[in-house]
Amino acid sequence: QVHLVESGGGSVQTGGSLKLSCAVSGLAHSRAWFRQAPAKEREGVAQIDTNGHTIYADSVKDRFIISQDSANGTLHLEMNSLKPEDTAMYYCAADPGWSRSLASWNFAFWGQGTQVTVSS
Repeated sequence: QVHLVESGGGSVQTGGSLKLSCAVSGLAHSRAWFRQAPAKEREGVAQIDTNGHTIYADSVKDRFIISQDSANGTLHLEMNSLKPEDTAMYYCAADPGWSRSLASWNFAFWGQGTQVTVSS
């Protein structure tokens, strides 16, 4: 069983930055951030595995950085140059498997979400 708790969401103006964190307990080789805006499907943002390999959605590449704290297992998402289209509920997800994917069905465990709002 993997338990996930997100924190760090909030409101920011266009061009600003936010850092999300997700406390992860349990074995999870694959961890990721997803987001879902109103009336839109959930989309993968970034994924990292235990070896530190990462993948990013094209929409956030070069703006967002996913990382994990090896000491306590906390997952982070540093978001820079934020745009109004980044506004969404952000979820962290984890899975014991080693898949390198941003497909939601590859992740068995999910956090409750944290809201990010970017105003123009």
